[in-house]
Order: sequence, then structure tokens, then C-alpha cells
Amino acid sequence: MKHNTHIKQLLATLLLTLYCVFPAVLNAQERGTTPKHVLNQFGTPPAVGEGPLSPALQFAARVAFVDSTVLGAWDKNQELALAAIANSKDPRLAWIISDMLRFVAGDQPQSALTLAASELLGKSLDIQRAFHDVTNHLLAWDIPAPPDYLDYKRVIFTTHIPGWEDIFVEGGDIDWRLVSWGGVLIDGRAYDATDEPCKCISAADNPEFSSAEEANWLKDDDIVFGIEVNGETRAYPRRIMEVREMVNDTLGGRDLGIPYCTLCGAAQAYFTDQLPDGIERPVLRTSGLLSRSNKVMYDLNTNSIFDTFLGRAITGPLAEKQLTLKQTTVITTDWATWKQQHPETTVLLERYALGRNPDFRNGRDANGPIFPVGDVDPRLSVHEDVIGAVTESGKAIAFPRGSALLALMHGEEIAFENINLELNAGGIKAVDQDGSDIGSHQAFWFAWSQFYPMTELWAP
Repeated sequence: MKHNTHIKQLLATLLLTLYCVFPAVLNAQERGTTPKHVLNQFGTPPAVGEGPLSPALQFAARVAFVDSTVLGAWDKNQELALAAIANSKDPRLAWIISDMLRFVAGDQPQSALTLAASELLGKSLDIQRAFHDVTNHLLAWDIPAPPDYLDYKRVIFTTHIPGWEDIFVEGGDIDWRLVSWGGVLIDGRAYDATDEPCKCISAADNPEFSSAEEANWLKDDDIVFGIEVNGETRAYPRRIMEVREMVNDTLGGRDLGIPYCTLCGAAQAYFTDQLPDGIERPVLRTSGLLSRSNKVMYDLNTNSIFDTFLGRAITGPLAEKQLTLKQTTVITTDWATWKQQHPETTVLLERYALGRNPDFRNGRDANGPIFPVGDVDPRLSVHEDVIGAVTESGKAIAFPRGSALLALMHGEEIAFENINLELNAGGIKAVDQDGSDIGSHQAFWFAWSQFYPMTELWAP
């Protein structure tokens, strides 16, 4: 009886939807000019709803997204609710559908969600690529989130993946539209639990290391990420970093947090000491979440989320204290060149690779980013390597690695404002005019240009 009553209530509500006042809409021109390359790739954006959802739509959204997630059920109620949502023509609701598509299994719900998203976006979407296509269009068109978006997203994510309850919180400076699931669980292990197994991408804390002479397991052409702090050098083999993706280490008397995002080809090194009073050293961990195909890291102590690419806390207590971690340079090079220029270097032990020898870089990303990123700045190819740095005036600049390396090898000077590039152990380092470290690193173009959308681009 309760089930039938619920259906009748839903049907009545859906009938009201046909007569309710839909939100005011803004077309693409009113929301701002859509770049030509976005129009060419994704087409014209749909008109977008403005203001709160009607009571009928709120009810439909709760049935389609919340009830189906919490109860683990998909039946006629959800089908009818999705029909009302699709009938609203409000593409903001496609953001919640995108989140559902990342987790929901089964042909019936996937088909229904895809059809509803197709109606909302004005696109004929393939069910096999629905999550990617829906999300890419929403990102490229910069479709706003619907009202109370985080409430829906929190239920969907935390119901499917326990451990995120303290991650999906109100406040901060985070755009929840950009956050998606990377397919792995959160690393919530205690500090210094490097060898404790988990169903996650397990960070390495206080890793052991050896001399270069003892590292006979490394081949000369193996890629390493080299870091120098206060005259002390250490190599972090890509083979290890692809498995760990996060290292909390101490080098040259300084504490470091070193994330490596395999998806955007970026190893970075952040100082996690000498922080403002009252801030404990962050213990950086992999959250299992992504933001435009960039790993989302968080602090184990406070559950504060960091923008991994920028080193800026964007939620939690550390965001309230406006903490931004300072970077030191990471040199991407081969082992032979690094140890030749830095014979005193240390290197992480082979055991941190957990017996695996992956090489994601040479195959997995061959056809473009494997997670949605929306549109990409067309000035360079998606996966071209760039050396990125930020000037003293706050201006971002990207140097295509290949052409910059060739120019430096020919003795040419490369400079931009206060930044000068120099060769370093087979890689490239950005220094200030007085030779001091600026904190540069290598990354794929799509990642650098999305996190620094106003970036300058050096050309030879």
C-alpha cells in the first residue's frame, strides 16, 4: 500500500510539473561568448535554467537521484521522475546525472539516465560513453550547477564510497562540478603506514632510500623525478611514483609532500613545513577523486582538500586559514643523466614499486585524457609536455619542453619577465634572475592550460 501511495504521489507531482513555472533561462549569448573551438567541437550550448527548482522538480530529483542511491533501487518511480527532469529542459540537472552515471550499473538505469541527459543537453548520446560525453559537454559549455548540488553529490558519492563523509562538506573555495571519481578508494591510513596494505593508491611516508651505486635495479633510460633541496638531491623513479602517486618525505632538512598525477604527467614537490603558526604539517594523501583529470589530494589531519596543481587548500580548516603550499622544482629526466650530474644523489628503494613495473605514459593516454576534461586550449596538442612556472607578477607561462630543450642545447637564452630557463641534469629548470629556484615542473598541456587558463605560451 505504501508503495502504491508513493507512486500516486509521484504521478500527481509529475503532472504538476507540466504546469509549473519553469526557471528563467539564459541562452549562450546572455551567459557570455562561447569560444569558437568549443562551438566547433561541442556545438551550441543549450539555454540554461536560472533560479531555484520548482517543488515538483525538487521532488523528482529526490526520487531519481537520492532515493535510488540510498535504497539501491531502480523502478518505475525513477523512470517517471527522470521523464519529468528531462521535460524541464534545464541542463543544470545533467550535472547530477553525470555523477550518477559514474557509479550506476545496469542497462536500465544507464539507458534512462543517458536518455534524460540527451534531452537536457540537446545531444544524442551513446550509452557506452555517456559519463564522458555528458561531463565533457557540461565542462566545455560551463553549465552552472543546479541549486543544492552538493547535497545530491554528497549522497551519491558517500553512499557508494565510504570514507568521503568528511570530504564532501560545505564551504571553502571548491567547484564541486569539477570533482569526479577516479575509480579508486580514499587513502585514509594513518601517517607512516607505508607498508600497511589498502585497497587504495597507498602513499609512501618517510621512505627509505639508497645511494646511486646501490640502485642497480634502475636502468639508465628509466625516467626519474629529481629534487634538490639545500644541496641534497634525491631521485623518485617514475616506476615508483606511478604506483604510489604520493610521497611524504624529508630532504635537505625540509619536509615535502610530492604528488604525481599520472593522468596529467605532473610530478610536483610542495614544502609542508615552515607554515604559519597553528598549522600542523599536512600529511598529503590521495582522495580517490579527480578534478579535470587531475588527482585531488587531501590532508589526513584536517580532511582539507587541496587543489593539487596549485597547492592551495580549497576546503576545510586549512582553506579557512588560506594556506597555499610553496613549490620547489621537480626535474623530469633519465636516471643516467641525473646520477651523472648528481653522483651524490639518493634514490628510493625498489620495494616501493610493489613489484610492479607500469609505464602508463607510453600507452594508456595515447588517445587523449581517459577522464573528462571538457575543452582544451587549442594552441598545443593535448599531451604535449610543457615546463610551467609562475612569474613574480603572478603570470603563468608554459614552455613547450621539446622546443625549449632544443633551444637551450643550442645555447639560446630563454626568458620571460623574471624567469630564466636553464638545463639541469637533462631536464629544464626555471630560475629567477638571481639564479634562485622558482618552483617549476613538467606537465601535459591540457592540465597546465586548464589550471592556468590565462597562461602565456612561449614560442621559439
